Amino acid sequence: MSRTTPEREHAWRVGTAPGIFPFIGHGIALYRHPLDFLNSLPAHGDLVEIRLGPQRAWMVCHPELVHQVLMDARTFDKGGPLYDRLRPLLGDGVGTCPHQAHRRQRRLLQPDFRTARVADHTALMGEEVEAVCRGWRSGRQVDVSAAMLALTTRVISRVLFSDSLDTATAAEMRRCLATIVRGLFVRTVVPVDALFRVPTPANRRYRRAVERLHAIVDAAIAERRRDARGGERNDLLGTLLAATQDADGAAISEQEVHDQLITLLFAGAETTALCLASALDLLARHPEEERRLHAEVDAVLAGGRPPGRDELARLVRTRYVLTETLRHRPPGWLFTRVTTKETDLAGHRLEPGATVLYSPYLLHHDPASFPDPDRFLPDRWLPGEAVGVPNGAMIPFAAGSRKCIGDSFAMAEATMALAFVTRNWRLRHSPGHVERLRPAVTLGPRSLVMVCEPREQRPTAPCVHDSRRAGDHGVDDA
Repeated sequence: MSRTTPEREHAWRVGTAPGIFPFIGHGIALYRHPLDFLNSLPAHGDLVEIRLGPQRAWMVCHPELVHQVLMDARTFDKGGPLYDRLRPLLGDGVGTCPHQAHRRQRRLLQPDFRTARVADHTALMGEEVEAVCRGWRSGRQVDVSAAMLALTTRVISRVLFSDSLDTATAAEMRRCLATIVRGLFVRTVVPVDALFRVPTPANRRYRRAVERLHAIVDAAIAERRRDARGGERNDLLGTLLAATQDADGAAISEQEVHDQLITLLFAGAETTALCLASALDLLARHPEEERRLHAEVDAVLAGGRPPGRDELARLVRTRYVLTETLRHRPPGWLFTRVTTKETDLAGHRLEPGATVLYSPYLLHHDPASFPDPDRFLPDRWLPGEAVGVPNGAMIPFAAGSRKCIGDSFAMAEATMALAFVTRNWRLRHSPGHVERLRPAVTLGPRSLVMVCEPREQRPTAPCVHDSRRAGDHGVDDA
């Protein structure tokens, strides 16, 4: 998606965001209008001081500086308010562990996410997307957000646990994930623990969801240990349990098994579901892009079946649509790091323990990297166009040694699902629909309801919206 650009001298600008309130800092702006707040920051510098509650933090607004941060994971380690909130939930799994533990964890998990292994999951992905869409009927409304989360949860739970989770447990797990995601964001932008110890209904819901998610994973591990057939299942839980008995000194603890499963479940369900829901939403708003995608899936897929591993490679336009969706609405839209030592960034000296933030959403909407950034234009990713994107400008899966371990898996799953759905169905917004992007710890539509039309049916006039102006940018009530 990018190419290396030559190093050059840069007169970096360092500034401070206005509007700091006592005690809560920029929490109100980040909570009520987070995307607008982010987009306002580059006017104040390439590195901008903000306040998360009473804490000082530094937002990196320039892609070259973000590239510097991501490529030096030893100095800019996983940490800060986001990971302070994630660690009690996820433990020290591959997504949240400190730098010194990351290489060993990644080596353990990497074989299950290599290209050949991802290809082995193609049939599984196809079965699940067919199952999720089986109940759709012409003219009926479908909760697309819920359907895509059901799909991705079913896929990742089978990859992790095989058949260890029954239908009711999987549904409960989806509800827990949704509650947790809503609650994490406000705990990040206003990191004042006392506020979240108050027994409000929202705080109680959040705590119950966290407890139940951990209990579900613990029960799946215990069931596998009791099951004499456990060794026959070729899933990630089996890989992890085998690693607890490694005789060569590389054994992992029981707690690490739990943490890795929670991490992969959390990361593997929510973000891909939001990407798919956003893609279907954007296609309905851009009928010409939808028509071009339909032409491809009609040519590649025969008989309305899900694509196999051979067809996936031919779904080029489908991948352009998904890549542009990840640029336009990256599910992971705001991240934090913490400096492990005194360092220089943009000519500014940062002390050890300084909180540094970067936002894929902000970078993906930088007009210097992406002209007319608020437009949905999959042709940006044509081979002759994509080569000009600078390092650090397009980072839906991060970069460097901490790049998302499941990026290939997520893209294969999303490509499979989007191709199957659009080959068989045209989804339309209901009359009077208004877009409401509601960022929480992730970004995307969480209550998207659309009307199904079989592709064989003559389409009605689409409900077209201007994606640059529709909706607000508030966050879910946590």
